[in-house]
Amino acid sequence: MATATTDGARDHARAQDGTKAEAMPVVPATDWPAPPCEAGHLVWAETVAGGGYTHRVLARGTELRLTDLKGDACAHVLLHADGRPWERLNAADTVKVQWNAYLRAGQQLLSDQGRVLATLVTDTSGRHDALCGTSTLARNTRRYGDGAACSASPAGRELLTLAALKNGLEPRDLPPSVSFFQGVEVRDDGTLHFTGPAGPGASITLRAEQDVTVLIANVPHPLDPRPEYISTPLEVLAWRAAPTAPADPLYDATPEGRRAHLNTREFLAAKGRS
Repeated sequence: MATATTDGARDHARAQDGTKAEAMPVVPATDWPAPPCEAGHLVWAETVAGGGYTHRVLARGTELRLTDLKGDACAHVLLHADGRPWERLNAADTVKVQWNAYLRAGQQLLSDQGRVLATLVTDTSGRHDALCGTSTLARNTRRYGDGAACSASPAGRELLTLAALKNGLEPRDLPPSVSFFQGVEVRDDGTLHFTGPAGPGASITLRAEQDVTVLIANVPHPLDPRPEYISTPLEVLAWRAAPTAPADPLYDATPEGRRAHLNTREFLAAKGRS
């Protein structure tokens, strides 16, 4: 075989230079062909395959756009305050503090410290879930025959664990995630009804209100009733911008949101951040 020797393996590896796959990161991100921001401001550009995961640390004020390219992506997202793993996304507080079980533009993703980790700035999908979390090894093994990270049907929890480990986080640091692009409704009797995706091209934009570690697994929603493991590519783009300021309508959209922003600004001011 050509790769049976070190020289052969090196030549084979170098021959791949410049080739592109459907799902891969673009490095540097500024080489992305159609940036959604001012030239030179793109800091993350990647397409995540179905059954794949990704992660990145983003600075306060960075905007992150996720796009369901083909209509069957499901982005399971976790946020941690960078360097403070104990401050992390709290899906329960995100729902109850804002009096709304459904994620929509204008809402905040909150930590259990009463502070904002990210603001949901735009949403063309409307099909999201803050109640169910992501899939597990046991659940996927029962459903698809396997749920290991390296299998053909990886579970979201397994992939988020890998993403966490690459950022110095441990399994104990993984709370329930929120998911975008696959909807769930609560019926009058309290049962959860899967509403599926909005279709190809749906997108959301999150604005980081602190320095955050972002973990994303692109896997089927745990309530997806289809017997097959169906997950299509997710586009991930992030660019330098500015955090939500008091003059922004999103800052004062609700009393609860305003308080969370005030808590965040007070905390950052004590650290010498504006």
